[in-house]
Amino acid sequence: MAGDPARIWEFFATPRNLDSLTSPHLRFRMIDDTAPGMYAGQVIEYRVGIFPGLWSRWLTEITHVRAGEYFVDEQRLGPYRLWHHEHHFTPAPGGLHIIDHVTFDPGWGVCGDLSYALWIRGKLDRIFDFRAERIRDLFPGSGPARR
Repeated sequence: MAGDPARIWEFFATPRNLDSLTSPHLRFRMIDDTAPGMYAGQVIEYRVGIFPGLWSRWLTEITHVRAGEYFVDEQRLGPYRLWHHEHHFTPAPGGLHIIDHVTFDPGWGVCGDLSYALWIRGKLDRIFDFRAERIRDLFPGSGPARR
């Protein structure tokens, strides 16, 4: 991603900016007044629309932060049994390379596996595709990679 690495990091290290990276179809709403900067131990509460008229409370904790390099958010309460999202920022010519690594388990046994195959995977792909497009708009160059 082209751009000033410090400016890009500052954008990502500001929890309120998550709104601008989240697809409108998710109906994302931050609930609490979050601190302006990110820190390990920070808890962020928001709601996401699962289906029309059905909302889920999602509570995440920022568990690790190394300024300019990476941060990790983990679900503490939400729709999945496990959500562990690593955001890595590595120097690249003229900017940064951003890699998202998500480990999650929907839970619910066989029903969760079926839900993932029929619905969750596509929804997650759309969420991260939207995010990549927004990042390219905000910081012209290339978008983030997922693995």
